[in-house]
Amino acid sequence: MAEELTPESAESEEEPIKQRKNGLYPGVSDELAENMQSGWADTELHGLEPIAQAAETAARRAALSARFPGERLVIPAGNLKTRSNDTEYAFRASTEYAYLTGDQTQDGVLVLEPENGGHKATVYLLPRSNRENGEFWLDGQGELWVGRRHSLTEAEQLLGIPAEDVRELPAALTEATGAVRAVRGHDAGIEAALTDKVTAERDEELRVYLSEARAVKDAFEIGELQKAVDSTVRGFEDVVKVLDKAEATSERWIEGTFFLRARVEGNDIGYGSICAAGPHATTLHWVRNDGDVRSGDLLLLDAGVETHTLYTADVTRTLPVNGRYNEIQRKIYDAVYESQEAGIAAVRPGAKYRDFHDASQRVLAERLVEWGLVEGPVERVLELGLQRRWTLHGTGHMLGLDVHDCAAARREAYVDGTLEPGMCLTVEPGLYFQADDLTVPEEYRGIGVRIEDDILVTEDGNRNLSAGLPRQADEVEAWMAALKG
Repeated sequence: MAEELTPESAESEEEPIKQRKNGLYPGVSDELAENMQSGWADTELHGLEPIAQAAETAARRAALSARFPGERLVIPAGNLKTRSNDTEYAFRASTEYAYLTGDQTQDGVLVLEPENGGHKATVYLLPRSNRENGEFWLDGQGELWVGRRHSLTEAEQLLGIPAEDVRELPAALTEATGAVRAVRGHDAGIEAALTDKVTAERDEELRVYLSEARAVKDAFEIGELQKAVDSTVRGFEDVVKVLDKAEATSERWIEGTFFLRARVEGNDIGYGSICAAGPHATTLHWVRNDGDVRSGDLLLLDAGVETHTLYTADVTRTLPVNGRYNEIQRKIYDAVYESQEAGIAAVRPGAKYRDFHDASQRVLAERLVEWGLVEGPVERVLELGLQRRWTLHGTGHMLGLDVHDCAAARREAYVDGTLEPGMCLTVEPGLYFQADDLTVPEEYRGIGVRIEDDILVTEDGNRNLSAGLPRQADEVEAWMAALKG
């Protein structure tokens, strides 16, 4: 990549843009500076249509306003994070900011100011780069370096929210009076401006509310989740077609293959892909993806495409690398499949959130007792949690803008709560027999199986958003054979 001419941004026209310490140019001549100020076409965009979710984000802000009347609410998008020296990680806006605005701009901040019994919403953004002081071509985040951004007028048209210059916001917040709540952890500058105005308790209440508000998805969100899942299905198909390439290289071929689909059809992967072959499948979050892929082993692929609007799928299949499960693999796989079937059947409106987990765990405990791996009866196993040596994790979680969505919700509203239509969750039981587990027969060791689907709670039951991927063992084998030709 090219070297920027400068290491840091100018915060005002009065502060000159500094040169890179080891830059090849000693400075900018007056003649060059003058030349760069002129001769540029007007690129302002006019008549822009609002983003697809503008009506939904407005409704979400209205609900937020009603929940915290009379209080100033500050929700930042976040800033770039350094990866190495002067290179940054790809920016991903905070979930709370994206949920309330639909915007994904770095350094953006949504502010709800109390007004006439409600709130006035303003989104604070970086305006177009300044051409007069050379920011657009000298600053490391100038538009010549990182690309054009929307003008404030364009942003207003797209988001349906008045837009102002974010560089003026810290000073305004410093002078603000009255109760303030902010979402923390994303923008240190904004937090510094509010340091004497916010409390941890008030801010946590805001974070919890925004987490719980996302539990029930609206029609737009459900559509985006289905898009994410559909792309994920195609990503799994891509992987099956190139398993021979993975055998010749490593798990990274699988990771790269799925990533290509995610980048072509969406924004990114929703989380680090787990491409776990052989005994790596027994490591729950195996994301190193640098191991061998061998015929005769299983591949546990846990991956999800994130849409351009940041909604993510989360799907897992455990596939035989050579296209056929052997006897012991199928035995373990069928137990997990039966467990998942029981869990999915328990997902319905009015059911307790825990019901699908309990139903899945009961089936796995029954199989472990049946196989002689743990002493029954099953009720004893479940009461003492003895099955957890091999099941390890919970059977699912909420899904949405975050792969583990609604994580800050109160316990009584989440794991101890009740399912409602519009909620979306994963059902993902698994059995994992570690390679060094001497309590199980040798032929079990190094086998890990998980099956995960994205389940939408409907008015009369549930809908499996990821039903496009087969789950039953015979169907998986037939699907793989068809894809491999």
